[in-house]
Amino acid sequence: MSKAYETSVSIVDPAEAARQMELIRDQRAKARRNFLKNVGLAGAGVAAGVVLQGCSSNSGTTSAATPSQSDVLNFALNLEYLEAEFYSFATTGAAFPSTITGVAGTATGGKMTTFVTPGLQNIANEIAMDEQNHVKFLRTALGGMAVAEPTITLAAMDGTEPTFLALARAFEDTGVSAYGGAATLLSGDNLQYAAQILATEAYHAGNLRLRIILNGQTVAATDSEDIPPADPSHYFPVDSNSLALIRTPSQVLAIVYGNSASGTSKGGFYPNGLNGNITTV
Repeated sequence: MSKAYETSVSIVDPAEAARQMELIRDQRAKARRNFLKNVGLAGAGVAAGVVLQGCSSNSGTTSAATPSQSDVLNFALNLEYLEAEFYSFATTGAAFPSTITGVAGTATGGKMTTFVTPGLQNIANEIAMDEQNHVKFLRTALGGMAVAEPTITLAAMDGTEPTFLALARAFEDTGVSAYGGAATLLSGDNLQYAAQILATEAYHAGNLRLRIILNGQTVAATDSEDIPPADPSHYFPVDSNSLALIRTPSQVLAIVYGNSASGTSKGGFYPNGLNGNITTV
């Protein structure tokens, strides 16, 4: 155990704290250089039969060269539909209610999670509410331009807590990077709202990453950019400048489709693809 904080005397050992900080900086730098060799590309849903794989930062472009702000928000809405359905099944065993969109959720294959970690059920319930609110908020912001929920399959869920944590972490970290990557495509109120949703997703991700580490669970990477949670220096998925990772729409699609091949337009969690104008890796 680290001696940086001695509970018996409640003081900080400056030398030990400095040593730990230097160790973290060194391990983060090494991790970025050696990530592909040490981790590989299998995604969070491998055990449940769904492989989440992605692409490097140089692969692919969005399906539209200059997507409109409504296109970007609809892309985000597609992702929020997936998250809302996932947490709804995890906490209630059913698709989200018709009060969210006016029609019942379309997701299939999900299972209610049996939670064993104290407090995690309550956290999942709160995240479920947040994700449903995100769907409602984006649909209201988009008005008549809002896309309908696409067909979603949650066959990767198996009802166990480890799978829930692995998938939830993957969704939240991917969501943070997706909103971060979209920042240059938005402006005005749209940019502010996206930043606020990003912050909420980051709160979720940080909590879930800590739970995974405290549980001693190992989760696989979603793509070559990903930094799965691990002790002692991967509590947060940041680069060498301590900036949060960002992804292009193409990289995000590669993860949720489970296929990084250029031209891929469906698969994985979206068997018929996303709705809207940004749909192709």
